[in-house]
Amino acid sequence: MKDFFAELRPAIMATVVLAIVCSGLYPLIVFGISQALFHDKANGSLIVDHNGTVRGSKLLAQGFTDPKYFHPRPSAAGNGYDAANSSGSNLGPTSQKLKDAIKDRIAAYRQENGLSGDAPVPADAVTASGSGLDPHITPQNAELQTPRIAKVRGLAEDKVRELIRQNTDGRDLGFLGEPGVNVLKLNLALDGVR
Repeated sequence: MKDFFAELRPAIMATVVLAIVCSGLYPLIVFGISQALFHDKANGSLIVDHNGTVRGSKLLAQGFTDPKYFHPRPSAAGNGYDAANSSGSNLGPTSQKLKDAIKDRIAAYRQENGLSGDAPVPADAVTASGSGLDPHITPQNAELQTPRIAKVRGLAEDKVRELIRQNTDGRDLGFLGEPGVNVLKLNLALDGVR
């Protein structure tokens, strides 16, 4: 029995030490480094308005349907833009349901933006992202929505285009991916125009 406790004591001590290091010290060190070096990202990349109110995150889309706002990509996440239920539709390219949904979205996009019945529509305007929460649209999608926004808000189209330019994120590392317009930031900038 004495040998059993002699073997058990180092095992218990190793478990306690590893628990303190792995469950206490390591998370505190990582938390401290992230707060010191990446404060904005570590706290959710929140967008705060001039009143100090959190309006959302730069990383997550929100559903905008009012004609005075730019509209994000469609979402298949939960009940639309639900960060707790992030996912795509999982409908494949041969799915009739997907084809019908895209056809309906194309017609709705053309109608709401005053486009002709055969005008090309950007893919991101009618297809959901893999997460259903992509905060960006393509500059082409934003450009096609510009006349509607300018008309509803009584702004010059050039002013709206300047806001689009200011809220367009470039390629990652200068060469990865494509530029994207952050819809939430752009809509908040539109609300700030006097």
